[in-house]
Amino acid sequence: MKELECHQYVYLHNKTSRIKIWFYVLAILFILFLFLPWTQNIRARGTVTTLYQDQRPQQINTIIGGRIIKWYVKEGDMVNAGDTLLQLGEVNVNYLDPELIKRTKEQLSGKQLSVEFYKNKVTTAGVQMEAISGNYQFKLNQLMNKLNQQLLKIQADSAEREAAANEFKIADIQYKRQKAMFDSGLVSLTQLELANQRYQNALAKKIAAENKLANSRQDLSITQFEIDALKQENLEKLAKTRAEQLQSLSDIASNQAEIAKLQNLYASYSIRNNMYYILAPQSGQVVKARKAGIGEYVKEGEMIAEIVPSKIQYAVEMFVRPLDLPLLSPGQKVRFLFDGFPAIVFSGWPQLSSGTFGGIIFAIENNVNYNGKFRVLVKEDPNDKPWPKELKIGVGAQGIALLKDVPIWYELWRNINGFPPDYYKPDKNLVNQTAQ
Repeated sequence: MKELECHQYVYLHNKTSRIKIWFYVLAILFILFLFLPWTQNIRARGTVTTLYQDQRPQQINTIIGGRIIKWYVKEGDMVNAGDTLLQLGEVNVNYLDPELIKRTKEQLSGKQLSVEFYKNKVTTAGVQMEAISGNYQFKLNQLMNKLNQQLLKIQADSAEREAAANEFKIADIQYKRQKAMFDSGLVSLTQLELANQRYQNALAKKIAAENKLANSRQDLSITQFEIDALKQENLEKLAKTRAEQLQSLSDIASNQAEIAKLQNLYASYSIRNNMYYILAPQSGQVVKARKAGIGEYVKEGEMIAEIVPSKIQYAVEMFVRPLDLPLLSPGQKVRFLFDGFPAIVFSGWPQLSSGTFGGIIFAIENNVNYNGKFRVLVKEDPNDKPWPKELKIGVGAQGIALLKDVPIWYELWRNINGFPPDYYKPDKNLVNQTAQ
């Protein structure tokens, strides 16, 4: 009896089997599974960086060479923008004079006073030229009046000479007539002598009138010569004064050039004087101090330390293959797994993943990098959960760029055939929001 019961439990040929039912159920579930949505994606490695260049670690370089006198900070210290980092001492022999700025200022003031003196000299020369021109005009008017008087006198003397010539002509005729009559015995000797006397008087008046006219003409020539001499003298005085004025203007221009040079030196010395104290360009942490010893010499442009900014807007730089580049565009969604932060990832179902963080592609470089890949810059997604505050620059990140949603069967078929993911472009409105 017991053997029959065991036989029934071991051999179930007389029992109804449910394997087919389970097979059909699993087959239906598998077919339904094949039609579930799957998010295509591209994986790429990257590192944490900053979105803006001024938020990345900044080198602190010396603008001038010098000798380190004192450090005000040490590595690891947090500083604010404008805090003093270290003090330098001068080593250039051209700037060792402690009163260099003061003496340069005195030279500049002296040159400026010299320019003012020369400007006054130019003004004085202008006044002197006006005085010379006024004096010349006054003397010229005098000589012109004298010349006009001489011309009138010449006219009077000419008339007087003509009258004397006529009188002499009449006296000569009368004398000759009296002499002829005296020779004929018609007049007495006394009458002849009176006629001779009138003749001699007329001759004397004629000669005197001619001499007077000649003197007047000589005076006219002298007056004209004086006018010409006055003009020449005036031109010489004006030329001399003008030359002095131009020389003063030349001295002004030369001194102004020297003033500009001294102003440049004064400004350079003043700026250099403020460069002995190196200040923090922004707030952050001091790292990588290159110079340690007091009295150590630093060259111009040499790095002395770095500052890691305290206020950083993180981003991730990924490097993708040229084959995947056409599938990416600004505004596209990316999920990240940061090194040191545990996560559970379902590539095709990003909404089910845990420990991943959202990002948006901000920019794609157009040139290939040294590693043969293209650099893609991804910023934090403001609509997703914030990135960890503990992130540091240089932390590794695994990026998963989310593409088009397709059925699982299509994704399996694509991978079996080795086809690339479908070409995908994000919403234009999202791209515009990302650009802003």
